[in-house]
Amino acid sequence: RLVARAVARYLKWEGRRDLSVYQARPHGTYPAPFRPAQQGLVVGYDTRFLSARFARAVADEVAALGIPVLLSDEVAPTPAVSQAVRDHQAAGAIIVTASHNPSEYNGLKFKPEYASSGLPEIMDAILPFVRDEQEHPSPHATSPASVRMFSPVAGYRAEMEALVDLERIRRSGLEVVVDPMHGAGVGIVRSLLGGEGARAIVREIRGTADPTFGGFIPKNLGPLAEALALSKSGVPPALRVGVATDGDADRVGAMDGTGHFFNSHEIFAVLMWHLVARKGWSGGVVKTFSTSEMIPRLAKHFGLPVYQTPIGFKYIVEHMLADDVLIGGEESGGLGVKNHIPERDGILSSLLLLEAAAWDDESVEQVLARIHEITGPFAYDRTDMHLADRAQMAAVVTSLQARPPARMGGLPVERVETVDGVKLCLEGGAWVLFRPSGTEPVLRVYVEAADAERVGAILEEGVALADSPAAAR
Repeated sequence: RLVARAVARYLKWEGRRDLSVYQARPHGTYPAPFRPAQQGLVVGYDTRFLSARFARAVADEVAALGIPVLLSDEVAPTPAVSQAVRDHQAAGAIIVTASHNPSEYNGLKFKPEYASSGLPEIMDAILPFVRDEQEHPSPHATSPASVRMFSPVAGYRAEMEALVDLERIRRSGLEVVVDPMHGAGVGIVRSLLGGEGARAIVREIRGTADPTFGGFIPKNLGPLAEALALSKSGVPPALRVGVATDGDADRVGAMDGTGHFFNSHEIFAVLMWHLVARKGWSGGVVKTFSTSEMIPRLAKHFGLPVYQTPIGFKYIVEHMLADDVLIGGEESGGLGVKNHIPERDGILSSLLLLEAAAWDDESVEQVLARIHEITGPFAYDRTDMHLADRAQMAAVVTSLQARPPARMGGLPVERVETVDGVKLCLEGGAWVLFRPSGTEPVLRVYVEAADAERVGAILEEGVALADSPAAAR
């Protein structure tokens, strides 16, 4: 309730017209759709424990401060709620979700007028109102505004039908296994691909709302691999595809017909290939600091500009608002594409991946093999280290930046980059990145190299280095 009141006060604050977010950005100027508070706030929620009740509390507080509210009448994906901001010309949205984090978490996402992640200066502007609400709670207005129920999913479904050739997928001989992981994406992909005359076989697993997510959020896709491997449909593995979305359906995961995991970098590359080579789209490519070097190499092949940002979709959003961006993505599975809201969208990414699989006689695996012919081979892995506290994590990063090792995994360290955390760039394009998580109490260690064996060696050495007493000083 406190945070909801703080967001309401921010929306009513005249000073937000003068925020730099509504002025020139470092790399261009975009027309920010400033909207007054009276145009209302959208409130949505996911399947987490008590999310619906938290959403009602948020709606009541915002309305009590005189701002009209559109409250979702059902569980809804984060991108659907974000799109409702655009469709209803609202001043913003609050979504009750903890996204891809474990089930014991919950939280609030704020989406401003442009229907995506709040840029840093917006979040910085909200924080003083949060602190002030702790000391001086806002009195309710004498005439509370309305809370009106609506369905954000209906308009979102229409958007998916406009962006993706769903009929091509329906007519294909694909077998699709959809895994919404008990989250807000339950039923949406399956229903979009169903209908009379559909040849594609579409099955959904873990398709019930469950606040514990079956214990599988955020990493375990074992049930999806099992469903693909144990298929009795007679459809060959080359025509089977598995797609998964996280708790609020703004991130995507995927597997091929044998149960092989398609990591987020591979999905990013396949979608880029599909959008450019097949659909004829163009524009810039935005990657975060922890995303594969395969992405800029493929973009260079297509003659597309590349922008690198710190980790976090909010930094990708800056470019999507200011520049002509084809696709932007991050290592954790969040991808956004042009002709849609500037938001990561796990459902749209799933549908585009299926569209790529259904496009012609070339499987997604064959597309990926073709991409590797251009970019060279890449393998990738990550581990999360639970260190004592954030001070120790910061000490590790500072130490590695000041005293980087000469070699990692047998490869010379050629340079050190510090866009976000500390990245040791190794000979031949390999790298290892050490970075404290922004959402969980862990130090993340990311590695990319030409093959899995080399990745394993570098990762093992990186973990030992981060855990050493010298690195913690």
